Amino acid sequence: MSSAETDSGQPLVSHLTELRDRLLRCVLAILVCALALMPFSGEIYSFVSAPLQSLLPEGSGMIATEIASTFLTPFKLVLVSAFCLAIPVILHQAWAFIAPGMYQHEKRLAAPLLVSSVILFYAGLAFAYFVVFPLVFGFFSSITPEGVAYTPDISKFLDTALKLFLAFGAAFEIPIATILLISAGVIKAEELAGKRPYVIVCCFVVGMLLTPPDVISQALLAIPMWMLFEIGVFFGGLIEKSRKKQIPEEQAPEE
Repeated sequence: MSSAETDSGQPLVSHLTELRDRLLRCVLAILVCALALMPFSGEIYSFVSAPLQSLLPEGSGMIATEIASTFLTPFKLVLVSAFCLAIPVILHQAWAFIAPGMYQHEKRLAAPLLVSSVILFYAGLAFAYFVVFPLVFGFFSSITPEGVAYTPDISKFLDTALKLFLAFGAAFEIPIATILLISAGVIKAEELAGKRPYVIVCCFVVGMLLTPPDVISQALLAIPMWMLFEIGVFFGGLIEKSRKKQIPEEQAPEE
């Protein structure tokens, strides 16, 4: 093998090695969080299901229709909770991996965007729990036909809850994704703003696909996604103006 081939292959190998190491750190962070949360699996499930259980008729409760549901359902929730708890570590590892390929002015944005992305993710989870859950589960419990006992299955409830949690957690990252696209020069803020009608339609399509089949939860996901997109375009435009002034200075040849 020639020295040229060795030199060209080495960066790829080093990047793959770094990616592997950072993925292992993410997995380790999730496992540590899962082990810490495991003794509290029952309390965590009770907390997550509280918005639904408060709507159940007095004297009734949720049911488990499968033999292993009473173990597997809280265990699944613990794993997802561990992932959410480890989000700061996961996002930090992602930022650290892509940071070497950024301009200097983009690196200065890394810390604020990292903190913002963590805050927005948790804000999405909180919005889902405190706003969406009561409305969605209240709607389903209110339309129960007369003579039918409304006793949701614990595993089915968890599937719906996790879908809402992750959908809103990811949706609240839209401003960060928008700012990154504009900051990296992939698209201009003006061009992105011009695609607003398509973005609005996509928001409602995504809301339809990621939420239960009711108009309330779909609108509660689609409208915040649209608003967050507008926020991302606004701040991305400000960063774009700043970048036009800074990049020529950074690329100026040294004397």
